[in-house]
Amino acid sequence: MSLSGGCQCGAVRFRVDGEPGRASICHCRMCQKAFAGPFGALVTVEVANLTWTRGAPTHFQSSDQIKRGFCAACGTPLSFAWSADKIDLAVFAFDDPSAVEPGVQLAVESRPAWMDHLAQMPVRPPMGPGGAVASRQHPDHDT
Repeated sequence: MSLSGGCQCGAVRFRVDGEPGRASICHCRMCQKAFAGPFGALVTVEVANLTWTRGAPTHFQSSDQIKRGFCAACGTPLSFAWSADKIDLAVFAFDDPSAVEPGVQLAVESRPAWMDHLAQMPVRPPMGPGGAVASRQHPDHDT
């Protein structure tokens, strides 16, 4: 199995060879801040199976034990380094995020109460204020 991914602008790309490990959704405040959302979705991979195929992430030491990687050009969160031989990658940085399904939630005490009602929220069509949005995002594949 081989999975690829990268940042929004395409400056940083990666490939993971082999089966990824545990995928999780973490609601801790550090993940909420790092992902600017209600959770961070992460999957553990062996460092030996990870290749940065274009560019490399910039890092921020978010705690005494955790170093978070992100694209310096566009800010996309990419990694959560906590071990010399394992690293967590952002699930939604993969070209096909549905290939990596989280199986556990962490730090649920920090999960916003409104998340319990997401499925009941109204859905609007994917339009911007002036009509359809023209994306400038790097495509979900290597170029």
